[in-house]
This record gives sequence, structure tokens and C-alpha cells, in this order.
Amino acid sequence: MNHARYKIAVIIPAYRVEREIQSVLAAIPAFVRFIIVVDDASPDSCADLVTAAAKRDKRITLIRHQMNQGVGGAMTTGFKKALEFQSEIVVKLDGDGQMDPHYIPTLIAPLIEGEADYAKGNRFRDFNSLGQMPFIRRVGNLGLSFLSKAATGYWNIFDPTNGYFAIRADVLAQLPLDKLDKTYFFETSMLSHLYLLGACAQDVTIPAKYGSESSSLSVRRALFEFPFKLTHTLLRRLVLKYFIFDFSMMSIYLLTGIPLLLFGLIFGGIKWIQYASLGIPAPTGTVILPTLSVILAIQILLSAIEIDLNAAPRKALSKAME
Repeated sequence: MNHARYKIAVIIPAYRVEREIQSVLAAIPAFVRFIIVVDDASPDSCADLVTAAAKRDKRITLIRHQMNQGVGGAMTTGFKKALEFQSEIVVKLDGDGQMDPHYIPTLIAPLIEGEADYAKGNRFRDFNSLGQMPFIRRVGNLGLSFLSKAATGYWNIFDPTNGYFAIRADVLAQLPLDKLDKTYFFETSMLSHLYLLGACAQDVTIPAKYGSESSSLSVRRALFEFPFKLTHTLLRRLVLKYFIFDFSMMSIYLLTGIPLLLFGLIFGGIKWIQYASLGIPAPTGTVILPTLSVILAIQILLSAIEIDLNAAPRKALSKAME
């Protein structure tokens, strides 16, 4: 496949990557038309190194933020520049060397062939590289991946928080770029907007490389910020998908299952406390009513989950590129 036929842009959000940025830039395939490096107010010499590299490689464009905006903010800036360059495919590549640029042809293949609008790496299908992933990071990514799948609606993909991705520019142009999350929640935020567009996302097996670099994502942020944002993303998706854009059996299941579950839990809890404080057994009817409500609610919500599992977009909005 002659990749040079296509206008491919690679965006690199750069922050504290002075040790790796030069090798990353040097490894980017020659067929890539544009290389956009966004220096997110990095306190090291990253910008100077990129400036020097740009003199040797005219594909490189450096954009500097005066204030740190986070990976999402850097990518938003890069997205706008890539669209300004009239790119056809946009690839995100981190500057820390964990993402091998040699896999770019594999990553963009589903987009060129019209099989997907968005392709992302999956680190969990390569057992050799998975063994190199720090155990804590492995467990955290697995848990976060499941929650992100539920929140975004892309149940058919794994490792949704993987930051190595490619997207068709015609689909990217439809996203509300200024509404994308500016922090490390950026990838999940982007997926949630793609889902509402009906964009097809596809996994591509790409191993990650782990060296001496350390993640800037704090445990505190993952434990306290992500659950709130994931819950907000889930609720927003359900309301827009099943009550604003459409109304189906899924909507009815949610309208009946959630109230039944809340009634069973709240009523049952109140009555349990009431009769426990009196020291007498609760009447049979008082026990059966909340129990049946919870059981029925679970059955209804399981049916709703099955519908949601099958609702993930599976047909690309874009056609094959000629």
C-alpha cells in the first residue's frame, strides 16, 4: 500500500520528554506528511530539540503553549492544526517513546480500507509486551478499561484508554474539539463523543514499550477524578442516546428498572432498620415486596445491558480511501 498518497498527520503532545523526543521524531515513517509537536509548556529543553529537528525535517511544525493545558489541551491544538493542513488521517503519538512509530501503517489500515473511522492500539493482546507492563499499571488499566467501555458504549473494543490512535479527518472535523476533556480523561472523552456520532472504532494489536519513563498520571487522580467523570459520561450517554436522540425498549427498561431497584433498596433498607430497632421480625409482605422489586429490576437492567452491548457502532461512517 502506497501510504504516501494520503495526507497523514502525526500529533505529538510533548511534556518532559527531552530524553526521548529526538528518537521518536527520527522513527516516524517517511510517508507521514505532517508532524505536529505541541510543546505543552514543558519546563525542559524539549522545544529547543524539536526546533533543531525541524531544521533538518521540514515536515515538523512546533506549537508552544504558554501555559500547561494537559494532554487533551495539547491534542486539541494539534487537531486544529492538522485540519488546517487539510490532513486526511490524524495519528496521536506520545513523545515518551512508548508508542512505536513503525506501527503507524498497521494502525491506519482500517481507516484507509473504510473498515473504521477510529483505530486504536490494544496493548493487552501482545503477551510479551504485557509482561513488561508494571503490575500496578496492568491492574489499573484493566479496571479502568472496563469502566470506560461502559461509560463510552464501545463494548466491542478493549483497552479504550490507550492513547495510540488514528482517526479519519472527516470524522474528527465533526467533533466538538473545545469540549474534549483537557486532562488524562481525554481519550475516554473523545470516545464518548465519537459514539454519539455513530463512528466505528476498531482495535489494532500494538505492543507498548516500557522503559525508564514514569507516568505523570497520579494515583489520586485515577481514584478520585476518574470515577466521577466516568459516571457523568455514562449518564450523559444514556440520556442523549436513549431519550433525546431515540426512544426504544432500552428507554423503557431504564425507566422501569432503575426506579424499581431504587425502591427495593431504599424501602427494604428503611424497613430493615425499623424492625431491627424494634427487635421484632418484619412481616412476610414487607420482606417480599422489596425483594421482588430488586430481583425484577435486575432482570430488566440485564436486558437493558444486553441491548446496549449490541448497540456499539459497527459500520464505518467513512468510505474506503482511493
